[in-house]
Amino acid sequence: MKTERHVSCNVESPDDLLETWQRVFADITKLIYLSIYLSIYLSISVCISIYLSIYLSIYLSLNIIYLSIYLSQSAYYLSIYPSICSYLSIYLSIYLSIYLSIYLFQHLLISIYLSIYLSIYLSISVRSYLYLFIFQFVKIYHSVSSYLSFYVLQIVDIALSQSVHIFAASLYLLFTSIYLSINLSIYLSIYRVLFHYILN
Repeated sequence: MKTERHVSCNVESPDDLLETWQRVFADITKLIYLSIYLSIYLSISVCISIYLSIYLSIYLSLNIIYLSIYLSQSAYYLSIYPSICSYLSIYLSIYLSIYLSIYLFQHLLISIYLSIYLSIYLSISVRSYLYLFIFQFVKIYHSVSSYLSFYVLQIVDIALSQSVHIFAASLYLLFTSIYLSINLSIYLSIYRVLFHYILN
């Protein structure tokens, strides 16, 4: 009798299983939100850098034009300065285009690496949580089937079948959200590349 009482104390209740599910789904939801936030943050940072580069190029071009006009209206000994300004504007535009190309390419590579890393990390974490859930499910199911009556087992089987259906639906939604986040990252990367080539 002492041995049976000690074994029955180790049986996990369905409340523990529900808490395990809630923790698993909360962690997965946090990971999905983190991947979407990082994709949006990278896109916004790249767009801001593009806008700043366009603004700087326009500002430098206008200043050079104003300087060349001012120097062309001065005395004869300053007639050489417009040609210098034109060469300077060509040099600055080439330098700025090269710098922007390198900068945008680095941001593009970082976003691609982060999207690949997040997809791999999400797949590994989901797989580990799934294995943990299956292990807990089998453990609780064997414990309950060993120490409960036939009537209670029927009720537990109905509840477990409903929970399995809910888990399957949640897992489908999870993989759909992961697939959509990966597609969003790829789409944003392609859009940045196309926008980069259009600018150049």
